[in-house]
Amino acid sequence: MMQSTRTGKLDQASAGHGGRAVLLVARSAFAAAPHREMARIATRAGRLPGVDRAEFCFIEQGTPSLLERLLELRREGLAEITLVPLMLPIEPGFRNWLVRCLRRWQGEVPGRWPRLSIASGPAESPALETLLESVLTDERVEIIPEPGRPLAVEGSIVPAQKRRVLVCAGRACNEAGADAIWGHLRNCQERRKLRVTGDGVMTAKSTCLGPCSLAPVLQVFPEGTYYGGVTEAAIDAIVEEHLLGGRVVEKHAYPPTGRKQRLRDPHADSATPYREKDEIHA
Repeated sequence: MMQSTRTGKLDQASAGHGGRAVLLVARSAFAAAPHREMARIATRAGRLPGVDRAEFCFIEQGTPSLLERLLELRREGLAEITLVPLMLPIEPGFRNWLVRCLRRWQGEVPGRWPRLSIASGPAESPALETLLESVLTDERVEIIPEPGRPLAVEGSIVPAQKRRVLVCAGRACNEAGADAIWGHLRNCQERRKLRVTGDGVMTAKSTCLGPCSLAPVLQVFPEGTYYGGVTEAAIDAIVEEHLLGGRVVEKHAYPPTGRKQRLRDPHADSATPYREKDEIHA
């Protein structure tokens, strides 16, 4: 479900006369309720002085994704987009990861981009104490009752899906944008109903998968195929050709050769996806 929050000042901005948008960045959302909550927050942000438009997005699973929302705002002709991270805590490398993703997308999507900026997170705000005091003194604080009887033990269904996709969440892959890749894959899984289509697909994050120099990396089972330098476009191809079609996407695949390999340019020499010169000889 993609919702858009527009203020009364949007008409001027969307007509191509510039203006500033605020983009609220959350981690993930699965149900309708958190989407409505983000929409309410964006509506309040849109009333702030100097804000012509306020929207929200998610960096992991959930729509709209960060990339989808950025491209939407870019088409509006806005002069500036300020990203506001709403996560607590924020990992030390989050800002560097975000900058890398933004630069990669700017390189992949040609044309004029608005000026992009990143605000500090909630923990760095001087108003955090005031916010915490307001929350703690709110009359809506809910008291959790003690259970009257032991909770029932529930069973679980063993998944029937035959395919697994592991997205590396090691340090090198995280710094290379694995969170955005993971989010795009999860959104594709939901949109294409991959759990119940064909052999069925389940996805998961993993610790380091090994070939850090090929980051971001994912591995598809049962074949065990490694894909490196994965982008959103690569995910689309892997879903269509490998997960649904059963064919390895050679352009993005890295077979185990026993020797170190470098990232290839996926746009160059696509007819010969693996070449010996891509190996690093000790």
